[in-house]
Amino acid sequence: MRKFFSVTFKAMYAMLACGMLLLCVIFCFYYTRLPDKFYLSGDAPLNIRTFFRITAEYDGENADTPAVLQALSSTDETISAMPDNEVQQVRLKLFGLIPIKEVELERIDRPVLVPLGTPFGIKIKTEGAVVTGFGNVDGEMSPAQAAGIRVGDVIRSVNGFHIEKSEDITRAVQLGGGNAIVDVLRDSREMIFEVSPVSSGRDNVFRMGVWVRVSSAGIGTMSFYDPESGMFGGLGHGVCDVDTGRLLPISSGEAVSVTISGIVKGRPGNPGELAGTFLSRVPIGTIQRNTAAGVFGMMNYAPTLESGIPMAFKQEVKTGPATILSTVAGTTPKEYEIMIERLDYNENNQVKNMVIRITDEELLGKTGGIVQGMSGSPIIQNDKLVGAVTHVFVSDSARGYAIFAENMYRVMRGLNGEWISEVEPCEEIIDLGDAA
Repeated sequence: MRKFFSVTFKAMYAMLACGMLLLCVIFCFYYTRLPDKFYLSGDAPLNIRTFFRITAEYDGENADTPAVLQALSSTDETISAMPDNEVQQVRLKLFGLIPIKEVELERIDRPVLVPLGTPFGIKIKTEGAVVTGFGNVDGEMSPAQAAGIRVGDVIRSVNGFHIEKSEDITRAVQLGGGNAIVDVLRDSREMIFEVSPVSSGRDNVFRMGVWVRVSSAGIGTMSFYDPESGMFGGLGHGVCDVDTGRLLPISSGEAVSVTISGIVKGRPGNPGELAGTFLSRVPIGTIQRNTAAGVFGMMNYAPTLESGIPMAFKQEVKTGPATILSTVAGTTPKEYEIMIERLDYNENNQVKNMVIRITDEELLGKTGGIVQGMSGSPIIQNDKLVGAVTHVFVSDSARGYAIFAENMYRVMRGLNGEWISEVEPCEEIIDLGDAA
């Protein structure tokens, strides 16, 4: 009998330990998966479907009687109205008992945006000169590298002269003779370096032994147009330097018309691409911001007469069928069927929010799936703009990542400050470097 109770006790202890471990796993999963802020519109409830029951509670006028706002599961709960135009601290609880985290809940007017899917040309001038590499001068180590300048630094001035193109560096170095005071921006920090340029024996020209980039050009897809502000958003990811992998700081930029003239079909291990031609030098808009969530700017005129559709908040996006608008020939977008396979609300991953799969046989036949140049193609589900295509899986061209439309809109309208997340590669942009 004693042995029986001993075995039973051990079994119960093991079951309890397993249960606690499972609760910890569930807690950690939802703590990292659920975002820190939600936007709502009108009287819409907060409603996210989760496998395990989660409730959201906030303190109303009577702090002693917290009201259940809405269960974040398929189970309907009583909805308690929240004051408009206020930010509330909301407690999320697992099974209505175990606190997970506090999040912000804010009601805003739901944006109405015009989904585009049209190709556009991107012309960017950098703010300063981005260092992309170093070279020896007459067999000696690069003076700039020896002084401590790194790849990815942005040279803003040399000997007090503002830098806009590579020739400006050359002229400023000559005026300084064997000395150069270089003002550099590195990770938002201003740094000053004293460089000792070397006179080249070939042409008696002083050189710092640095390669720089001052401009970039390529093609992508416009995601949406905001009639209220006249602004547009495109790409869904940032324009990055191909050598450093970092966001290019821009001083000015233009959006120009493009026609898609050819397709290199995507295959496993070899992403395809759209071939495009700039139609005119006359810009259709200005590019003002280059962020990890895409490029944003002002249109010179409304790009289409189509009416807008509501933007979906991230918690309204569901796995299942959806469509994208994309242009793979000429200048006119078409609608193609896709499947949203997975959602990720993690605040630390605000670009790769969805995993999508192309299911449209016509598009698969033409492109093999997602190809370079389709980044920014808007995604529509249940007559709402839910996001934009951003990346293709190299191993499976039919699948890739997408960003929530809410994240792009927040950055465009400054609702989230100067938010920048981890920089992702930008395959669409082709850059040329100059020596100085």
